[in-house]
Amino acid sequence: MTGFKDSLHQQIVRNLPRIQDWFGSYRDEVDLPFYSSYDIRDSGHKVANVDANIYPAGFNNICPTDRESAPPLVRFYLDRHYGVGKVKKLLLITEEHTNNAYYWENVASLVEILRGADLEVCVAIPRLQQERAVMTTASGRTVEVVSATIDRSGLKCSCFTPDLVVSNNDFSEFYPEWGELNEMHLNPPRELGWWQRKKSNYFLHYNKLSTEFAKLIDVDPWTLTVETELFSEFDMANDSSREALAQRVQTMIDRLRAEYARRGISDEPVVFVKNNAGTYGLAVMRAASGEDILNLNYKTRKKMKAAKGGRDVEEVIIQEGIPSIVQADGITAEPTLYLFGCQLAGGFLRSHSEKGPTESLNSPGAVYKRLCVSDLKISVEGHPMENVYGWSARLGVLAIGHEAKALGSIYRGYSRRGDLSCTLT
Repeated sequence: MTGFKDSLHQQIVRNLPRIQDWFGSYRDEVDLPFYSSYDIRDSGHKVANVDANIYPAGFNNICPTDRESAPPLVRFYLDRHYGVGKVKKLLLITEEHTNNAYYWENVASLVEILRGADLEVCVAIPRLQQERAVMTTASGRTVEVVSATIDRSGLKCSCFTPDLVVSNNDFSEFYPEWGELNEMHLNPPRELGWWQRKKSNYFLHYNKLSTEFAKLIDVDPWTLTVETELFSEFDMANDSSREALAQRVQTMIDRLRAEYARRGISDEPVVFVKNNAGTYGLAVMRAASGEDILNLNYKTRKKMKAAKGGRDVEEVIIQEGIPSIVQADGITAEPTLYLFGCQLAGGFLRSHSEKGPTESLNSPGAVYKRLCVSDLKISVEGHPMENVYGWSARLGVLAIGHEAKALGSIYRGYSRRGDLSCTLT
């Protein structure tokens, strides 16, 4: 099983100059977000990312060595796209679920990285009712936050006038003032938030790029892509909708089963049904047949009705389930990688002792294990896991770039001028 990843690693190393040229040609065409993260699955016959986050949390979970190495990557991105030394004061806007101590642990770790890049950093919550507040992290650290509001006169917060606003709020809520009235340099833009963004669009671009990448390194494109379909008239309370979804699920499973048989793969196929605008692992369910959809229990039906913030789930994707052969301390795991721009910034292995290889690991009870992408700076050839998963993540950020371009998303103040290459290992 591990032979596939090693073979893929060798093909990447063998074709690295061609890959860099190819990546650079696409890189020149799009704007890339300040940061992003990717959940990746490795079945032993396929490696692909199955989720992409433009407003990533979890910086506290990435490898400590990677966190120490991250500040120069932040500085590189800011100097390259906003001008050398131009960004000195950065406002970080956060989510509003202020009681989540693990989220604030993430914020505290991210602030450390940003301050390590010689930035003056202020943390703010949109529409915070009081002027200032102090949040406590899971480890007992504190994060001071202020209120940030926008009106026709501009951004108002009590700390400073920022050179750049970075959002760690995923804009599941519309926040009209942060788009229509905001002339500040906001990265990632509000238009890439979950109030508008669709997973189906992301995977359309991701699979296209992964297919090209596979052909470039002379491997079967099937091994780097993830079959994904849009189901647009989703209503968990409607019998006709559930029946139509069940039929589509069964059709994909039958197709996957035939493909597995053709390739000599003994796994039983499964699919995941996911909210098309979902985050935090909410509104996700696994199905091994169409009957599973028709026979959902009350708890699962309720889970699939609402997403973050109580929003209704109106569209879902049906996605090929990629089983995981990756383990951490003998427990099923999956890698998650983080990027600043197009540079690998860190990672971890998400593991779950109560979940199997075909289940979602992004659920309560997950444990995070070490995975250091900084090892690639020592030796690409000696680190196939980081190299293979790293390129899956880089394909993801290119897909986000094309997704943003198709949406007409504007990065105010951002420039592609100057050195258009990435520091790629």
